[in-house]
Amino acid sequence: MASKPLAFDPIEEARRQWIEHGWGDAAQGMSVITAVFRAQQIYLARIDTLLRPFDLTFARFEVLTLLDFTRSGSLPMSKIGSRLQVHPTSVTSSVDRLETQKYVRRLPHPTDRRTTLVEILPAGRRSLVNATRALNDGVFSQSGIAPADAKKLFAILRELRKSEGDFA
Repeated sequence: MASKPLAFDPIEEARRQWIEHGWGDAAQGMSVITAVFRAQQIYLARIDTLLRPFDLTFARFEVLTLLDFTRSGSLPMSKIGSRLQVHPTSVTSSVDRLETQKYVRRLPHPTDRRTTLVEILPAGRRSLVNATRALNDGVFSQSGIAPADAKKLFAILRELRKSEGDFA
């Protein structure tokens, strides 16, 4: 984040320039996409700050949360990747670190030798409770967007994700 706020909105200025350069048909899309990217940067910076004391990244937090939400506390590595919509290498990296932290452990699948399960451990659950409280208090309940607008924005972004094949 810049040390002090700019006197103008640089994304709005880029939109104006896009139109001025004859790219008016693409100006709205460019400005929306750029604004979404900037919002992601803002949220990730806030999240990283809050998760740092727990020695977690948002990726590792998501893995712990997903495991905590399951009935058994475990999932196959491949399901973690598909549900979090991340590359298998990212799952492996997150699980490696969580395993080093003693927050999860890998187990052989009881009926499929080709599959490895990841199970959340008590230390992972304890850390997750505290990290979730911090995120709920510091980010998720203070998104900076009015509840009605947040609901509309979620619906809009859900349609985009659906049209891109994220889910049926």
